[in-house]
Amino acid sequence: MPHAVVQGRKLYYELHGHHPAPPFLLAIGIGGSCRGWLPLQVPEFSRERATLIFDYPGVGGSEPREGAFSTADLADTAVALLDALGIGRADVGGAFMGGMLAQELALRHPQRVERLVLMGSFARADAKRRLLLAQWRELARSDAPLSTMIRDRLLWTAHDDTIAQTDLIEQMVEFFTRDGAPLSADLFARQCDACLGHDTLSRLPEILQPTLVIGGAEDLLTPPKLQRELAAGIRHSRLVVVPGAAHLAMVEAAEVWNRTVLQFLGEGRER
Repeated sequence: MPHAVVQGRKLYYELHGHHPAPPFLLAIGIGGSCRGWLPLQVPEFSRERATLIFDYPGVGGSEPREGAFSTADLADTAVALLDALGIGRADVGGAFMGGMLAQELALRHPQRVERLVLMGSFARADAKRRLLLAQWRELARSDAPLSTMIRDRLLWTAHDDTIAQTDLIEQMVEFFTRDGAPLSADLFARQCDACLGHDTLSRLPEILQPTLVIGGAEDLLTPPKLQRELAAGIRHSRLVVVPGAAHLAMVEAAEVWNRTVLQFLGEGRER
């Protein structure tokens, strides 16, 4: 298992593909491990550029750290990983919490970022998202069964047509519970707190990198109004709303999603 020593702890990472262009650093969303990128994104992205994925501290194969943390702390961890691997600059993308990390990375370490891809993310949680994240946090702290937490998250992330396929949903629940969660309930609760504390809204104009904001038209977790808010605040941004897709658009509409992201990243190589 590949590890890098980052901030005094072992951090699990995988680097796929070998290309001269800057690598594409991908940060996963809340509650997931970097292996979530492997089935549908890494095979496509790594054909055209080196693709770097990693587990947050305490997730999957990465050593834990105690205490509260912010999305800015996670951004610093990602930069420390780039340092450990000798990577000067990268395209940076992330889903939900990973997109929050990507925003902070561009703001705190702008010299390390070529292009930015914000996937189903937000600049600041509104009242509904705050209520939801607080509910997820309390579910985790109440030791609710993992299957219950997964079903609750699927209600907010999967498209109605996917949820209507009850056999598929049960297969998904079984898959995600078979080996247990990739992180502890306590760490998931702290991830919720990090998302609740994330607020880049007033600083978005400071992001100068070309940015793709992409999300699903029927995303309940990060609806188009939050995607528009991100795009409106970033000067050199492009908003792509994938029709007929929800928060899991990168899975449910993977072909369109991957093609859109790769086309955007390819524009950077043409300059």
